[in-house]
Amino acid sequence: MRELALSDDILMQIEKPARYIGLEINSIMKDITPDTLRFCMCFPDVYEIGMSHLGIQILYDMFNSFEDTYCERVYSPWPDLDKIMREKDIPLFALESQDPVKDFDFLGITLQYEMCYTNILQILDLAKIPIFSKDRTEDDPIVIGGGPCSYNPEPIAEFFDMFYIGEGETRYRELLDLYKEDKKNGVSRADFLHHAAKVPGIYVPSLYDVEYNEDGTIKRFFPLFDDIPTTIRKEVEEDLNHTYYPTKPVIPFIKATQDRLTLEIMRGCTRGCRFCQAGQLYRPIRERDIEVLKKYAIELMDNTGHEEICLSSLSSSDYTGLYDLLGFLIDECNKRKVNISLPSLRIDSFSLDVMNKVQDVKKTSLTFAAEAGSQRLRNVINKGLTEEVILGGAKLAFEGGWNKVKFYFMLGLPTETNEDIEGIGELCNKVAAVYYETVPKSERNGRVSITASTSFFIPKPFTAFQWSRMCSLEEFRDKAFTTRQGIIKTLNQKSIKYIWHDTDVSVLEGIFARGDRKVSKAIYKAYQKGSFFDAWNEFFIFQNWLDSFEECGIDYKFYIDRERDLAEILPWDFIDIGVTKNFLKKEYLKAQRGETTVNCKEKCQMCGASVYGSGKFCFYK
Repeated sequence: MRELALSDDILMQIEKPARYIGLEINSIMKDITPDTLRFCMCFPDVYEIGMSHLGIQILYDMFNSFEDTYCERVYSPWPDLDKIMREKDIPLFALESQDPVKDFDFLGITLQYEMCYTNILQILDLAKIPIFSKDRTEDDPIVIGGGPCSYNPEPIAEFFDMFYIGEGETRYRELLDLYKEDKKNGVSRADFLHHAAKVPGIYVPSLYDVEYNEDGTIKRFFPLFDDIPTTIRKEVEEDLNHTYYPTKPVIPFIKATQDRLTLEIMRGCTRGCRFCQAGQLYRPIRERDIEVLKKYAIELMDNTGHEEICLSSLSSSDYTGLYDLLGFLIDECNKRKVNISLPSLRIDSFSLDVMNKVQDVKKTSLTFAAEAGSQRLRNVINKGLTEEVILGGAKLAFEGGWNKVKFYFMLGLPTETNEDIEGIGELCNKVAAVYYETVPKSERNGRVSITASTSFFIPKPFTAFQWSRMCSLEEFRDKAFTTRQGIIKTLNQKSIKYIWHDTDVSVLEGIFARGDRKVSKAIYKAYQKGSFFDAWNEFFIFQNWLDSFEECGIDYKFYIDRERDLAEILPWDFIDIGVTKNFLKKEYLKAQRGETTVNCKEKCQMCGASVYGSGKFCFYK
């Protein structure tokens, strides 16, 4: 008989108890035998965020399709329950069985966002699993990390037994079979980790060591054994038409952050924006066939009660079958009264025509990811977007009945000048002018509304800017002030609203993104000071981090406030994503010269991703 891990009395005391009881629609219940492999899948943030993540839904569906494996879920308990669990000594538990996470064979943690790193320690702590991998025994689960942040796992390497580098559909079956065989043969935890390090895509940090130069840079990174690889190549699912996809996703009892169905149409991006990590990590570009997507869409709508379906990709406009797919979805969704969400579309005549068909009469705002205020800087980052295209798209939108436009920009981009920053206000002013020139006064629904939103540039691993200096707190604040002053000076300032990202959080993201193993000490120290849920403004305490870096003897500015030499060994250099370091160096140097690189669709750039043999536009093989 399944019993809840939390008593009725506790459930009555906490916010949203449905986060912790399981039994949601489409959740999977299995009988547990001594031979059952138990895998607990964790998203280290609150339930509503984790339930919106497609990656966990895919792996949950995949693992549970294996007869010998039972996959359950766990999320970070909200601070109200965290406090009670510590006071009453209640171990962290999985939703489906309500069993302690410590009883599982594996704890798999999705690494989606750097500011969730202290939540990883919260999960381990509440589960009564030693926080540092070196302290774990034969009775503890194997803690494995995966997701975009695992492409530089070093700042959190000491907390994990292993990392899965790449897309999860390809090697997990092999890893689970190895675990079963070793367990049957009485192989020790240490020996299993050694065996696992030979599985493609698996990185076991304890089997590698680092030597540093006197200046703090890496002298060498090396395996401790001759029979494990010096380089870990990411895993890629080469055929998206014949792999796992959750057409019966778990439906929560409470509203998730993304309360809709997700139809992943493609992976990868042809654009080559030099700041974008995802655009490099998920190469080569792979598409799902239209007939497969139609089948998935029907099954998703049949198996759920969601009222919206979202097409998911990095650049939906680049999906070659988009027109035909949308024609099918519009007909099918109209019958079922289901809305269609179309993120990542370019604003052109085709897209606006499509949006007119799929949206209600009420016109929501349109979003332009302009990224930079001047054409010079857009060329530096290889955005592939001209002012003419932006203004032309805005004109089409205004003619179509929209009067709300959002612009996303970044501050602190390499080579940025004050003229580039002031260009943000100038561009927004020109867009406002287009509205008043395009829409007759008698047809206007009030004043045009333009929102300019700026985030701060954070150099990421495996991008052309991975060597770049990141701005300081003071510089970021000055740039935000300059942006605001530039907007105030414009003729149409009353039509423009300016919002900006938090500077303190951006600095921490930058440290974690390009940090090395030494950073783990500060993460642990900050957690000891009470830091977790750092991704939430109401819980983020920057002083905890400043104190932690100081107490650990770490100069955090070392990780952000310097331009890397192109010959420097970077903490993530042991990972091979297909895209070569040489290609990224060429893009970095082209950025310095303000030169652009054409879209993959127009010409293969020989980035290296063709090594996987599955890229739609990889013609150089």
